[in-house]
Amino acid sequence: MPELPEVEGVVRELSPASKGRTISEVKVSDVIRSSKELGKEAIVKGKTLEDFIEELSQMTIMDITRRSKYIYFHLKKAGQPHLLVSHLGMSGAWFVVDSLDEVTERKFRNHIHVIFKMEDGGMLVYSDIRRFGELRLLGKEEDYSPLLKMAPEPFSEEAIDHFLTMASTPKYARKPIKEVIMDGHVISGCGNIYATEALFRMKIHPNRTTERISAKRKKELFKAIVETLQESIDAGGSSISDYRNINGEAGTMQTRLKMYGKKVCSQCGSSTKSLKIAGRTSVYCPKCQR
Repeated sequence: MPELPEVEGVVRELSPASKGRTISEVKVSDVIRSSKELGKEAIVKGKTLEDFIEELSQMTIMDITRRSKYIYFHLKKAGQPHLLVSHLGMSGAWFVVDSLDEVTERKFRNHIHVIFKMEDGGMLVYSDIRRFGELRLLGKEEDYSPLLKMAPEPFSEEAIDHFLTMASTPKYARKPIKEVIMDGHVISGCGNIYATEALFRMKIHPNRTTERISAKRKKELFKAIVETLQESIDAGGSSISDYRNINGEAGTMQTRLKMYGKKVCSQCGSSTKSLKIAGRTSVYCPKCQR
C-alpha cells in the first residue's frame, strides 16, 4: 500500500500537470457501474455515479495537495469550492496522458476505472488493479469526519507532542509499538514499510509494548520515522509492488531498505523472523531488535 512518501511523490508530479485545467467529461468503468448496481461502492464513494459525473463536469482543478496518505484535489465550479479526496488503496495510480496507450504497463491499462477528460485536451486517468482505492467528492474536508481524525503531518511542529501524548493513553500504551506507529490517528502516513525500517534503525522489537519504551526512546523513534519518511520522499518512494508516479515511473527507496522484506539482517547477518502485528507481516532481527 502506498504510504506517505509514495503519495507525496504522486502529488508533486500530479499538481503541476493538472493545476488550472478544467474537467470537461467524466467516464467510469463498467466494473464501477456494476458495483453500484449491486449496492457496493467500488472506488467512487459517497455519491451516485450520476451525481459524481455531473458534479465534476466543468470543475477546475485549483490545486492538488497531500494529507497523510490522501490526495486532495481542490476544485472550483461556478465560484464554489469542492474537494475530491483520493486514496490509492493497495494499487491505485494516476496518469496524465493524451491517449490511454500512454499507460504502458498492461496491468494498469487493463484496470482503468475513472477518466477525467480535460477541456484543453488530454486526460487524467485513475487506474486501480485491486480496487481498494477511493474517490470521494466533498464540499469541504469537514463533510467527511474520518479526515478530521488524522494525526498532524509528521513534519509539523505539533506532531511529536501528539505522538507522545497518544502513545501514553490507555488505548495505545499496552499495544505493540509497531501497531501504534502505523495508526493514522497517532502518526500520519507511516505504514508497514517505514514502521519496519524506523524500528530497525532504533533496534526496537516491533512487538514491544509502547509503555515499555522510555519517553526519550519514543522521541528518538519519532525522529527516526520522520527521517525515514523524508529519505523515501527524496528517493521517489518505494516501488515494492504496484506503486508508480504519474509517468509510470518507479521509485528507488526499495533499494535502500534495510529490514522490510529481508531474509537476512543487514547489520549482523542473522536470519530475520516475522510475526503478524495489526494484520501486517512484521519482519525483524531477533538479535538486533529487543
